[in-house]
Amino acid sequence: MPAPMLLWTSMIAAIADAYGRLRATEATSVERRDRGAVSIEQVLWYAAAAVSVAVVAAIIWSQIRDTASTPVQPPSAP
Repeated sequence: MPAPMLLWTSMIAAIADAYGRLRATEATSVERRDRGAVSIEQVLWYAAAAVSVAVVAAIIWSQIRDTASTPVQPPSAP
């Protein structure tokens, strides 16, 4: 990893860690409580994302299979 990218990543990680620790000390008991089960909306979003990934994967796989099934033309000698 290049040096500027490494520096940038480490700075972001340090800031995020400090902010997380600050938020943890400020949190009240209400914020620390379990918020309960997931909502139906979250389930539907995850299901829609999974279906879209499956559709894209099927399209790409069919393209690969079609390309792989075409016969290879042997080179002709001059």
